[in-house]
Amino acid sequence: MGAPRGFSYTERGSEIVITHHGVKAAVLRGRRAEEFLADVESGDPQLLMARLTGDYRHGNERTAKRHPRNAR
Repeated sequence: MGAPRGFSYTERGSEIVITHHGVKAAVLRGRRAEEFLADVESGDPQLLMARLTGDYRHGNERTAKRHPRNAR
């Protein structure tokens, strides 16, 4: 799986608007927005935005579900 790409964010007043390839994916407000800005400084912004928007899954969930280690 490749690294996430195509994410960007803009600050709009007290909100953070996260877009993916130009399409609005999420809006963060309040405490979440503050935590996001702090985390962007110390980590990989693309990965962070992918995780916040839920776009970090790439189709291998079904395969992992059938793996013997994950059997219930």
